[in-house]
Amino acid sequence: MYLLRLAFASLANRRFTAFLTAFAIALSVCLLLAVERVRTEARASFAATISGTDLIVGARSGSVNLLLYSVFRIGNATNNIRWDSFQHYANDPAVKWAIPISLGDSHRGYRVMGTDASYFEHYQYGHRQNLALAQGRAFKVDPFEVVLGAEVADALHYQLGDKLVLAHGVAAISLVKHDDKPFTVVGILERTGTPVDRTLHISLGGMEAIHIDWHNGVPARGAGRISADQARNMDLTPSAITAFLVGLNSKVQTFALQRDINDFRGEPLMAILPGVALQELWGLMGTAEKALFVVSLFVVLTGLIGMLTAILTSLNERRREMAILRSVGARPIHIAGLLVLEALGLAVAGIVAGVALLYAGIALAQGYVQSNYGLYLPLAAPSDYEWALLGIILGAALLMGSIPAWRAYRQSLADGLSIHL
Repeated sequence: MYLLRLAFASLANRRFTAFLTAFAIALSVCLLLAVERVRTEARASFAATISGTDLIVGARSGSVNLLLYSVFRIGNATNNIRWDSFQHYANDPAVKWAIPISLGDSHRGYRVMGTDASYFEHYQYGHRQNLALAQGRAFKVDPFEVVLGAEVADALHYQLGDKLVLAHGVAAISLVKHDDKPFTVVGILERTGTPVDRTLHISLGGMEAIHIDWHNGVPARGAGRISADQARNMDLTPSAITAFLVGLNSKVQTFALQRDINDFRGEPLMAILPGVALQELWGLMGTAEKALFVVSLFVVLTGLIGMLTAILTSLNERRREMAILRSVGARPIHIAGLLVLEALGLAVAGIVAGVALLYAGIALAQGYVQSNYGLYLPLAAPSDYEWALLGIILGAALLMGSIPAWRAYRQSLADGLSIHL
């Protein structure tokens, strides 16, 4: 106890240096825990880009490719699905709801998705959060209505009632536009931090209407063109869609329906489990997260080396102090213990301050990070893994503190009561 009080008094006497050393450790600990928390929650949020969906169904290809174009709007489908195939499974007794998805067009670099009202009712993300409208309403009867994702509206400065023209294909610059059939913005979604924010949503009827006078991928010319008013009065039931999302009445039926879809004789289809495909996709990106974690470990190591340097630098300046302690009965082992306790005190102060900085940062940035990046950072107690990291940091600090302690021990033996100036 006497050594502990002496260690605190010694640190208080050198409080400015001690503060800087502890602050460096605190920043490194905060960074390490922040990276670990972000890694963990990013994995969870990535897996929750789509939630509440039991199966994703598309043309037969690879599971990652199907996930990319149906959920992340990246890439293109190898083929379309016939409308009657979708209806066959939408009406299956095991299916609670089915959301059709039709892709293939864009607007100034953002993807356009055709769907129906069930999308706004059943699509979920994050912790089973439903889509919500920040302004306006969902599309209804008129096929030429569009609901914008939050990022599209912000980046392109669209407001309710604005007109926009869709382009054929998904290139950032398209030479073929559906300028004869403009759409009206009727709704803007709340920000989700998912690909929904970067998507323009139109009805399946709207997707069919802008292509109704197209033949073999080429728009009609002259008298063959169909105006928007004419299209409104035509049957706009699609003949094909790109993919569809399925929610089941019971999770028990998932694998049975997946097998039935994969063996469907009507056309080659493939059903994937979103969670499994997301984990497969995350595995492809695992190298980046590991590299980030390694970098944060080196930052912690740098902070501890700074502590070691500070203590070692002060050793020569403190030889008079140690000689006085020896003169009042302190043994060399007590001198070594004093330096170990100082290193422990700096490490504990740095760890406590680092954890406090982490939670302060989470409290301040939680809402912003979730709304802009879809990353939910909970104000939860440290996990077992995080406690283990903190224990390793404390152990490393003790190990580094033993280096100046050993030097002080040797100096005390060599100096005795003499003072070297």
